[in-house]
Amino acid sequence: MSLNTFGHLFRVTTWGESHGPALGATVDGCPPGVAVDEAMLQHWLDRRKPGQSKYTTQRREPDAVRILSGVFEGRTTGTPVQLMIENTDQRSKDYGEIAQRFRPGHADITYWQKYGIRDPRGGGRSSARETAARVAAGGIAREVLKLLAPEVRITGYMVQMGRLRADRDRFDMAEVENNPFWCPDAAAASIWAGHLDELRKSGNSVGAVVEVVASGVPAGLGAPVYGKLDTELAAAMMSINAVKGVEIGAGMAAAELTGVENADEIFMGNDGRPAYSSNHAGGILGGISTGQDVVVRFAVKPTSSILTPRKTISISGEESEIVTKGRHDPCVGIRAVPVGEAMMACVILDHLLLDRAQTGGARGPIGAS
Repeated sequence: MSLNTFGHLFRVTTWGESHGPALGATVDGCPPGVAVDEAMLQHWLDRRKPGQSKYTTQRREPDAVRILSGVFEGRTTGTPVQLMIENTDQRSKDYGEIAQRFRPGHADITYWQKYGIRDPRGGGRSSARETAARVAAGGIAREVLKLLAPEVRITGYMVQMGRLRADRDRFDMAEVENNPFWCPDAAAASIWAGHLDELRKSGNSVGAVVEVVASGVPAGLGAPVYGKLDTELAAAMMSINAVKGVEIGAGMAAAELTGVENADEIFMGNDGRPAYSSNHAGGILGGISTGQDVVVRFAVKPTSSILTPRKTISISGEESEIVTKGRHDPCVGIRAVPVGEAMMACVILDHLLLDRAQTGGARGPIGAS
C-alpha cells in the first residue's frame, strides 16, 4: 500500500527524494478556471527554501517550481496539476559513511526494518526536503481559496525555540516577516538569535513550536465523526517531517482548566453573527468550524543531524559511534513555518469543497433571517 497522498476532494500526492534528480507534487481535484502560474507558487517556495540565513541549512537550492500539466493559458483546467522542483545542490558524498550505519533520531533504522532497502543520501524520502512539494501544492490551495473564500487568511509563526518562549503580550504580526524566525515578538527573536548562534557553532540543534492561524474560515467546515476538521488538521501537521506533537486551541493546557474557564461563551455580535468570549476551542467544536480563528500548534523536534558523536549500530549489528556530516538546519522549526501554512491551506480548502458538495453551503439560521 502506498500512502503518499492526503486530502479527499483536493488531493495531493508528493513524490521524490532529497538527493534524487527532482521532487514534486501531483494536485488532483483542483477546480477549473483558477488563475495560477509559476511566479505565484514561487513566492511561497521562496519563503521556505534553504540557505537564506545562517540559521538554516546552507544547501543552496533555488527551489524553482515548474508546472508540467493541469494549467492552460494561466488557468487550471480541472485536470491533475503536476508540479516539479529540481534538486541542484546535492552533496551525496556527505552520506557515504552512514550508508551502513543508522543515525540516532533519524528514520534510517525504521526504513531499513520496514523495506529492507533505504536511500541514505540526505534521508531520502524521510528528509524535510520533501516539504518543498507540500509548499508548492499549498500555493495552489491558496489561489483556490482566494477565489472561493477570499476572506480566509493563513499566518504561521514560531512561538517557542527550545525552552525560550515568545511573549504574547508583545505580539506584533508585522514583525513576522522582519526576522529569520517568523516570530511576532521582536525581543524574543533577538534572544533566539544569540541562543541559536551558540548551538549552531557547537554543532548542536534545538526544537521549536510553530503556531498556524486561519482567520476568516466560514462556520460549518468539518464533519462528525471521523471527518473532523481538527482530526484532519492534526494528521496534516503531524505528517510534517520532524513534528512530534500537535494541539488545537488551548490544546494540552485545556487539561488544566475548569469547565467554567474552558467554555467559550457565545453572544450575538454586532454583525448579526455569533461571537465568542474566548477561543479555547481553537475555532472548532465537534470537529466543525465555528467561524472563529482556527488555531493549530505543532512541536518540531531538534534536528537529529548533529556533530556530537552518538552511539549507534550498523546493519550487521556492530556497535559504533557516528557523527552526521553535511548541511543541516540547527532549528528545523524555522523552515517548518511555511510548511504548516501550506498544510493548513490544503486542509481548509479540502473541507470547503467537501462542505459545498454535501450541503451546498446551506446553514442553520441564527437570529433574524
